[in-house]
Amino acid sequence: MFLLLGVGIIVNVIIKIQSGVPPSSSLMPIFGTLALFANLVCLRLLWRFRSLDVNMSSTFECSRNDVISNVGVLVAAGAVALFASPWPDILIGSALAALFLRSSFRVLSQATAEFRIARY
Repeated sequence: MFLLLGVGIIVNVIIKIQSGVPPSSSLMPIFGTLALFANLVCLRLLWRFRSLDVNMSSTFECSRNDVISNVGVLVAAGAVALFASPWPDILIGSALAALFLRSSFRVLSQATAEFRIARY
């Protein structure tokens, strides 16, 4: 899932670079704030289970990435409004793609290791 999301964000960044149209900075803070609140609640609930197994670790990492993404959306919204440019959104989107790709490789390597142990 992380891998597909990371690739999807990269595709979105490429489209934004080609179009040069800034996102709607008036809607981004509203939805970013609502999503941030919901994801912080989820992250808090998952906190004590984050090391239980690869499934919980992945779930926790997904929630953590969602919180980081929400903060990124809020920062991008402010910067897009301030500079009237799509570049803050493009830069933050690129950073989020890197975050999700890193998470996908971490989860895949942890799952592979657990699979090898369980197989023997």
